Amino acid sequence: FDFNVGPQSWKQFLFPPRQQLYQIETSNGNWKLEPNRSPAPKQAFIGVRACELAAIACQDCVFLSGEYRDPFYSARRKQIFVLAVNCSKAASTCFCTSMKTGPKVSETFDLALTELNDAFLIEVGSEEGAEMLRATGWQPASAFDTGRAAQVIERTERQMQRQMRTDDLPKMLYDNLEHPRWDEVAGRCLGCANCTLVCPTCFCSTVEDTSDLRDEHSERVRVWDSCFVLDFSHVHGGNLRPSIRARYRQWLTHKLGSWIDQFGSSGCVGCGRCITWCPVGIEITEEVTAIRERPVR
Repeated sequence: FDFNVGPQSWKQFLFPPRQQLYQIETSNGNWKLEPNRSPAPKQAFIGVRACELAAIACQDCVFLSGEYRDPFYSARRKQIFVLAVNCSKAASTCFCTSMKTGPKVSETFDLALTELNDAFLIEVGSEEGAEMLRATGWQPASAFDTGRAAQVIERTERQMQRQMRTDDLPKMLYDNLEHPRWDEVAGRCLGCANCTLVCPTCFCSTVEDTSDLRDEHSERVRVWDSCFVLDFSHVHGGNLRPSIRARYRQWLTHKLGSWIDQFGSSGCVGCGRCITWCPVGIEITEEVTAIRERPVR
């Protein structure tokens, strides 16, 4: 309860960094393609913060909505038990209140805990959670207890040191695609992709084909990728985003703008990981503020 978010999000358990899609076995001149039908493991996510649950909801939209659903994500998603935690303190990089994703848990969960001075207040979010709770020596919460839990949330909200104005944000970004701030941030950005790898909602991937030395076994594997990688936007005839300026602009405008057009919500949950793990100190809320305060006329 005395920390917020680390470098690894829960994304790695639902959308693994490396996922075999199928394998091909060759023998005596014949070959056989075998899709990966490995069963999804049962997993308990313990200590999931509100922003993390919002991120899982974002990935649900990416992988489970529309005509094409990801079978690997779907299978893993059905096998998790979520023990969520309401944040009792805010890190200096948090801005979940701006994104309306925290600090109180609101997305789907099984059980949610709020730490009080002498007890935990437990909220039930599913029948699985209720069944788990019945196996413990729980006691009904009093009005005094629920009031104390509400005070914890209010205190955490007041601790937020960063903010991001989200009103009309997509239009503001679209109207400023040639803003000089893109050049300024590109001068600092290393293109290392740290921000996308620690982000709990980024979903860029590519596929790799490998084979053994005897050419009897090969497999296709999906691996995480990043829109900051130069080759990610390479197509026949050239590269769509040859500069860091173009790649950073694509990342930010997608995360805060066109993501909403695609999926109906922002791709940023205010967890602050991209701030914490940027080696040159690029800060997403500062970049948005700089563009908003000096719009291109």
